[in-house]
Amino acid sequence: MASSSSSMDRVSWRAQVLTRHLQQPSSSHSSVAPVLESSVCLQYAPPELSEKFDFDVREMRQLMDGHNIEDRDWLFGLMIQSKLFCPRNSGGKVFVSPDYNQSMEQQREMTMKRIAYLLDRGVFEGWLTEKGAEAELRKFAFFEVIGIFDHSLAVKLGVHFFLWGGAIQFFGTKRHHDKWLKDTESYVIKGCFAMTELGHGSNVRGIETITTYDTSTGEFVINTPCESAQKYWIGGAANHATYTIVFSQLHINGKSEGVHAFITQIRDANGNICPNIRIADCGHKIGLNGVDNGRIWFDNVRIPRENLLNSVADVSQDGQYLSAIKDPDQRFAAFLSPLTSGRVTIALSSIYSTKISLAIAIRYSLTRRAFSVSPNGPEILLLDYPSHQRRLLPLLAKTYAMSFAANYLKAVYVKRTPAANKTIHILSSAYKATFTWHDMKTLQECREACGGQGLKTENRIGQLKSENDVKSTFEGDNNVLMQQVSKALLSEYIAAKKKKKPFKGLGLEHMNDSCPVIPAQLSSSVLRSSKFQVDIFCLRERDLLNRLASQVAERQAQGESREYAFLMSYQLAEDLARAFSERAILQNFLESEASLSVGSLKNVLGLLRSMYAMVSLEEDASFLRYGYMSTENDAAVRKEVMKLCSELRSHALSLVSSFGIPDAFLSPIAFNWIESNSWSSVHN
Repeated sequence: MASSSSSMDRVSWRAQVLTRHLQQPSSSHSSVAPVLESSVCLQYAPPELSEKFDFDVREMRQLMDGHNIEDRDWLFGLMIQSKLFCPRNSGGKVFVSPDYNQSMEQQREMTMKRIAYLLDRGVFEGWLTEKGAEAELRKFAFFEVIGIFDHSLAVKLGVHFFLWGGAIQFFGTKRHHDKWLKDTESYVIKGCFAMTELGHGSNVRGIETITTYDTSTGEFVINTPCESAQKYWIGGAANHATYTIVFSQLHINGKSEGVHAFITQIRDANGNICPNIRIADCGHKIGLNGVDNGRIWFDNVRIPRENLLNSVADVSQDGQYLSAIKDPDQRFAAFLSPLTSGRVTIALSSIYSTKISLAIAIRYSLTRRAFSVSPNGPEILLLDYPSHQRRLLPLLAKTYAMSFAANYLKAVYVKRTPAANKTIHILSSAYKATFTWHDMKTLQECREACGGQGLKTENRIGQLKSENDVKSTFEGDNNVLMQQVSKALLSEYIAAKKKKKPFKGLGLEHMNDSCPVIPAQLSSSVLRSSKFQVDIFCLRERDLLNRLASQVAERQAQGESREYAFLMSYQLAEDLARAFSERAILQNFLESEASLSVGSLKNVLGLLRSMYAMVSLEEDASFLRYGYMSTENDAAVRKEVMKLCSELRSHALSLVSSFGIPDAFLSPIAFNWIESNSWSSVHN
């Protein structure tokens, strides 16, 4: 009744305010002027003045970034110093971000100028010529910083170094390394990567470009046999690239030996397109207009025999096909396994664009006020509204969880061995899809949480949506990648059962244990315990894997092929891939948490980990659909999310400050948004 009475009082108060407003006499009907009450204008106050910092943000940043902190900060400073990175003053601060008002052609040229600037200052030194985990981690650190400034710049570099350069490193042999890598690192050669076709994207095995071998000249002949075989979306091809890696079906003596990769020149040193090659522009895009995506046709283009990247297979001078791997399926798998580098870099960069948007939206919500809860009372900070906390803080917790998972993926990748290729392929597929979906969801929520200010290009979030949208489909469509994850898990299951051996690898060892038992009643302490969280995540994964295996087997028993049976079980496959990814992320989080001694940093990580777990439980209908939780326990989870939001509220500023992103790489609304929108700013 008290609540109802309070609600009626508020309605009455609002009605009185409106009545006074409507009945206020105008000057034309009364000689008595209305009384004007003084009003204090809004003033910006930095949130650091009122928010507390309960842990060392430098220590948290070290945990989040993981490595090369000084190198990252050096590169941040290098970019802020140059006018090429469009520094501008707003609200008493300097900000840097690309000028998206430039034309597509201007943006592309600015990308190349920025590359030249970074090249001259040694940023790319050793990216292809130095070996070892330390060199690779330094490269990753620089690449992540560059992506914080501009996704176009990062993609342009990624195509040149990770795709073109990576293909030569991994598909080529010493003769290719000696001839091409140093000139690639110094940009004497500008490379691109021609895999995708108009008619084939994720299905690399189905590409239609054909390469034959001419024994009379010792040359390969590359041809685009039809319009659907044109190479499409090739980053760097439209304007700048001089060479490309062409992925093509290799036909030897009338037999197709499958997809292979060939080094092919497409322009001379002066930028002129080579004979028998046609190049067209893919045109303007919703984002990434600093990258010159192009289309390529090959009209019987001849290249030397030595230009076949031959780490997996070769062709002799007299035209004999040579490979130690006789099985075409195994050969194709070995051929594509190095391509995981693209998925790894996309997964990593997605975390940083998520961090940018959260840092901006949360800082804004700590200084922007709206409405009051009592007549004539002060307006309330946006982040003090429980609904606003619910919008942003679970996304913040997920971002922390995925940061630790990204660091784990990076560590496995830089220390990779042939035995780890399967793990890297599956993890990079799952994490690339999970992280990029999370990135787009977070960008949209942060855009909305900033209201109209989120629409302004200078405030970055809206533009980041357009720039990063492509991540959901390039280097593998996310839905296809998640199906690959489930298919791999199913293969592991079938192999383990057939050999009657325990599960090993991919975190599936929990399948060897007895089935976890979930308590009938879930108290707050149980919900926050790592044991419960691991148990229920593992329960979901093992049950879904058992269900998928059972359903596929049942369909096969009815005469369907295993492939078709799997395709028709896609709903279970989607649920399983999500379960695998979220369980793996939770385990990565727990490993990072376990590395810390007891203290304030570990305490706040415990809150974040519990928030990640609770939101995952709340968002996935599988927990209710398959009976892992009752509706009562689902309600308890939802209630716990609200409690965690309240507890994390006081840490919000310190958590986004721990991202280590300099102020210049955020936006005006993250700081003094009143001053940056003042009349004086119009003339400055």
